[in-house]
Amino acid sequence: MKHVAVIGAAGYAGGELLRLLFDHPHIASVQCISQSQKGLPLTAVHDDMFMHGNKLFSDTLESCDVVFLCGDHGQSQRLIDEQKVYEKSSAVIDLSQDFRDGSEGYIYGLSEVYSEAIRGTKRLANPGCFATAIQLAIAPLAKAGLLKSELHITGITGSTGAGQKLQKTSHYSQRNQNMSSYKVFEHQHLTEIRATVLSLQGEVPKLHFVPIRGPFSRGIFASMYCETDLSQAQILEIYGDFYTKCPFVHIGSDEVTLKSVVNSNHARLQLNVHDGMLHIVSCIDNLLKGASGQAIQNLNLMMDWPQTAGLGLKPLAY
Repeated sequence: MKHVAVIGAAGYAGGELLRLLFDHPHIASVQCISQSQKGLPLTAVHDDMFMHGNKLFSDTLESCDVVFLCGDHGQSQRLIDEQKVYEKSSAVIDLSQDFRDGSEGYIYGLSEVYSEAIRGTKRLANPGCFATAIQLAIAPLAKAGLLKSELHITGITGSTGAGQKLQKTSHYSQRNQNMSSYKVFEHQHLTEIRATVLSLQGEVPKLHFVPIRGPFSRGIFASMYCETDLSQAQILEIYGDFYTKCPFVHIGSDEVTLKSVVNSNHARLQLNVHDGMLHIVSCIDNLLKGASGQAIQNLNLMMDWPQTAGLGLKPLAY
């Protein structure tokens, strides 16, 4: 049994981590660290945690086995220094983008692609949500050296992807029954996507990515297409072989829906070949497979536990 801590436990990703860790079969205790909520009960920000009513937020890290960093982007090193994270823990999983470039000895934690490297690390950089959805869709092609033509991507994300802090684009009146594009062709997750493609096939085609704010709370629905010389059967075989030992990735040619994966760590890929074009749809929950769920999956890999431990969640479906 391991003792863990979540720094930034008052946010969306931090809250999801708490929910998963409290019920994880190999976790003995969880520290809930939040400077802004020090001394307050978890229900002050996470109303659904009423069953943990006597659990309080703290602002100081105590010694433990694993620390999860859920701070704002650009703040991880400050949190590490202030809380003396490396001195007080043996392993760190950072959910921000700060170390996704491999700096400071961190391993990039796309679970299905880098599982062997993840098993041997004590410092892990969890991937971004859009990056996870898109990379799961194209990794088998890149591994086979078949991602050669330009890739056109449209991805729709829920409002929780913007974090808990109030801002105009996540305000209910702005988001409800509304859609808008943002960071067109220059979203920050393109950097980590390109790095993964480069590591798998040695070259990166042009990636044209249009992110869209969706009128729902959680989930990512990413649709993309590129040229292919392969048949439908060949595509399904390549993807099936690549994900044969991956319990959370499911492939097929039938239409997929977003709600079929929301509230779970599962990813669904829809693959269809049409007149020399391959169309791929990738659906994930941005807070789970795109953040906290994948962080738990990576913890399981790091500790040599079953990948599915603590992740037996039921999708919403309706």
